[in-house]
Amino acid sequence: MTKAFDVSKFRKTLTKAVPNMAMGFNDPTDWISTGNYALNYRISGDFFKGVPMGKVTMFAGESGSGKSFICSGNLVREAQSKGWLPILIDTENALDESWLHALGVDTSEDKLIKVSMSMIDEVAKMISEFMKEYRATPEDKRPKVLFVLDSLGMMLTQTDIDQFDRGELKGDMGRKPKALTALIRNCVNMFGNYNVGLVATNHTYASQDMFDPDDKISGGQGFIYASSIVVAMRKLKLKEDEDGNKTTDVRGIRAACKVMKTRYNKPFETCQVKIPWDSGMNPFSGIWEMIEDSGMLIREGNRYKVTFSDGEEFIGFRKAYTDEVLMKIMKDYDFLSGKVFNDIKEASEAREED
Repeated sequence: MTKAFDVSKFRKTLTKAVPNMAMGFNDPTDWISTGNYALNYRISGDFFKGVPMGKVTMFAGESGSGKSFICSGNLVREAQSKGWLPILIDTENALDESWLHALGVDTSEDKLIKVSMSMIDEVAKMISEFMKEYRATPEDKRPKVLFVLDSLGMMLTQTDIDQFDRGELKGDMGRKPKALTALIRNCVNMFGNYNVGLVATNHTYASQDMFDPDDKISGGQGFIYASSIVVAMRKLKLKEDEDGNKTTDVRGIRAACKVMKTRYNKPFETCQVKIPWDSGMNPFSGIWEMIEDSGMLIREGNRYKVTFSDGEEFIGFRKAYTDEVLMKIMKDYDFLSGKVFNDIKEASEAREED
């Protein structure tokens, strides 16, 4: 009699034969908030999630668009609040301790590992050495780890260094994209197996294609293909005070975020995150525009009405929609968005009957 194939035994044999292989799925179980509810939703489909651990996320944009504010500031602070260990790799030599303190980051040595290096090979070696120690540590003793790489665009290859020493400035456009691709390929599965997160910032440049006007991300396509999430950011001027009144002075920036790639929500959705210089990012920034565009609010003159799942109605002017009311709308968002969809469907069916 032929012996049946033993799936369980095969799993054990395969796991022993390939020690760095993980069986099953690596769906995200841990998330880190970006510090903004609207951006969280655009990325993950949930106001209270944001960036997943065990995956690769990239924020790309022009200088001053808020990339480092979100990645090296907000994400690192949120990771620390959960008791996780952030490892901040500064390739631009631009992250000052006083600036991180202002964003609420704890820079003490047991709460943050901050390193400055610019060579791609050095970054790869540092990550490799850390992961060797991490794998050798018993699972119940390992902290959850988030790598933040700020930024990819300023990283160098050995050819760049050698040319500089010789007084040549030809650049190394051929090897750099390949080296970055090799770096991320080695990180993707390794980080996924151990639930280690990687967030990187990158630079963009203006598109020369009239049929594809979106800004292009530097460093080749390898990092984009490997990333689960890619957010493109543009810098706009913020000309309004804390009450939303228009001013002539520039009081901060509006980070126009477009989610170019995500595996957890619809891609190409946008939101604008306001970052005033004097008060920092408001986590509710962008929520009002999001719900207004969705059709959840019924306008009655200069007032807006929303009906919640429990039947309660709220009617008020724009300024009456405080953070507390917006929070209730977010918690009821699935019901409200479903209601809008059903209203559109019923209206469409009624037109067809006519």
